Amino acid sequence: MKIRVPTFALAAALAGLFHGDWAQAASQFSTPWSNKERAIVLDGFEHNSFNLVEIAKDPRVAAFIHKGSDGMPANYQCKRIADAMQQELCKRIWRNYAVSRELYQTRRILAKALGLKWGAYHLGRPGNPVEQANHFIDYAEPTDDELIAIDIEDNDPEKFMSLQDAQIFAEQIKSRVGRYPVLYTNGTTAKYIADHRLEFPILSRLQLWYARYEADIAPHFPKGNWEDYALWQFTSQSNCSKQRCPYRPSGTNRDIDVNVADMTVSQLRRAWPLGDLVPAIPPDNLPKPGNRPTPADDILMAAAQPPLVDYRHFGEMANMLAAATTRFLDNVNSLLAKHDPIPRDIDKSMTASIWLNPRRDEPASGLALRRAKVESVLASLREQAAPSLDYPRVAPVSFCFRDAISNDDGTIVSRYAALLPL
Repeated sequence: MKIRVPTFALAAALAGLFHGDWAQAASQFSTPWSNKERAIVLDGFEHNSFNLVEIAKDPRVAAFIHKGSDGMPANYQCKRIADAMQQELCKRIWRNYAVSRELYQTRRILAKALGLKWGAYHLGRPGNPVEQANHFIDYAEPTDDELIAIDIEDNDPEKFMSLQDAQIFAEQIKSRVGRYPVLYTNGTTAKYIADHRLEFPILSRLQLWYARYEADIAPHFPKGNWEDYALWQFTSQSNCSKQRCPYRPSGTNRDIDVNVADMTVSQLRRAWPLGDLVPAIPPDNLPKPGNRPTPADDILMAAAQPPLVDYRHFGEMANMLAAATTRFLDNVNSLLAKHDPIPRDIDKSMTASIWLNPRRDEPASGLALRRAKVESVLASLREQAAPSLDYPRVAPVSFCFRDAISNDDGTIVSRYAALLPL
């Protein structure tokens, strides 16, 4: 690493003589804090001691990100705990929680009054990610101009929030406040997310707050959807001693975390609170449309384009409807037979009647003529009633003839009647 760092810096400097843009892009991964145009962001938690008034005097310091909530909400119903020791522990946790939240609110008001941008992060723990997201919003009460971050310290679901739950946390934050959080994590976890970005479509596109305490991160930057970092935490107590520290702002101790942005102070202020997703970049090994391999000449291949609609389902549907109809009719007939049985012998005959009203002075020849007409009608009826192949059940039953009947008023009525079956 000692040889690689100066070699990389020398290469960037030489390239800058001929290709200024390339040198600027390369320098973001190698000691960018040495560029005085780059913005600095500090972050801390309730146990850090610092002087915000002195910090705000540094023109490069653009923002401060403070720890908000940690895991699930604290239990404030301690009196319900039966064990005395556990009850006392619960009370201490609640007191610490209340004091830390009051400290957070006080520091936020002061930092924003001094002109610093403000942000808060949630330390993800195992447990309900939706409840943790709601707890964070209740704790930090973020305004529209305040950065929100989810802190995943390591890819260890037994100690910290799992990556799957971190996605749920991010989506809950988006649904509650209308923007996504920034993802804070280390190099190992960031690389795992980048390598599995199809598995984590939201998490892999959050703005990256990258924790790596080295001077040159170009050889192992996670890439994936991240072509650049939003913030790079390059200094913490692990690499900042009393004798040497990459960057120590005034008003801070060496336990404060220092971050650099690949932007100027004015650019970072305009981009804050970094709540948008980065563009998705498909993996190199992802098959793309139109990139099918060419078949070998000695292989015969055949393909058939399937129809947009599988019409076989219509035939199955018709069969299902026919079967359902048959079952329905059977049930109806069974019900009718049970409640209103049909008699065995049914009179299906039809009666056709013809009446002749002769005049009193009509001669016998006229009546005979009328009778002949009736006989022709009856003959026609007999033909219609004769059995046939189409209607084998049709057959005459009987025919009746009565010459004359005297009505009540004295009128003589001749009636010829034929009984025909249905």
